[in-house]
Amino acid sequence: MRVMIKRVTDGKITLQETSKMAIITMNRPASRNALTSDMWLELARLVKSVESNPKNKVVIVKGARGQFSAGSDIREFTQMTADEANAAFEKMEEAMAAIENISLPVIGVIDGPAMGAGFILSLACDIRIGTRNTKMGIPVGRLGITLGPSFVQRIVRLIGPSRTKELVYTGKIYDYHEAKQLGLVNVFVENREELEHTCLKTAGIMADQSMASLAAVKKAVHLCEQQTHAPWKYVDPVDFHEGCLSFVEKRKPLFGNRALP
Repeated sequence: MRVMIKRVTDGKITLQETSKMAIITMNRPASRNALTSDMWLELARLVKSVESNPKNKVVIVKGARGQFSAGSDIREFTQMTADEANAAFEKMEEAMAAIENISLPVIGVIDGPAMGAGFILSLACDIRIGTRNTKMGIPVGRLGITLGPSFVQRIVRLIGPSRTKELVYTGKIYDYHEAKQLGLVNVFVENREELEHTCLKTAGIMADQSMASLAAVKKAVHLCEQQTHAPWKYVDPVDFHEGCLSFVEKRKPLFGNRALP
């Protein structure tokens, strides 16, 4: 595959554009490709930018070195107030909505973990290709994160309300077998050697279709699922700080008993 253009943004998110494909890579492997607030903003910007290039027919979103994304950077959260954390979640939502709203088909390459916001990011992609190393989950109950309707809707539309509740209530992590069974991943390959070939082959098939047809069905599906949601607070002002701190300190969170609204 001959790369025509390559832009690197602070070494953390890369964009490669070939004659037909735009490949966005989350490149922070030392942190399991966890995204900072700035990275979420950059991801949204890059996703929007690829549509302006008429040569792009398909977008591929992947993580570097055999990992999709561990989600958001929890260490960064420990330095934030609840209001700042809510603003950070709005940036995540902007990036995910950009993927859903772009007219081009988006393939998520889910090799390794897709956790937390990384899990929701993977679900924002139109289809997902996984491997035996795929792990998916959103264990927010240990962090005091209160998922908003738009985040939850992305899970519900694939696995239904009851399994969505089970997933969050228990912090369950799905392995590749369960992810395949539940339909969280569209295509599985046995190993990483097959992954690039399958991904590029799938993208190539899509690129040969009518772009008008693909854009229309993507828009139609999105309209079918679209709901209007009220403003949402994504974090609990008490549990969130304790949850993130305990995560960084690698200990069990000490959540207190209190009445909730």
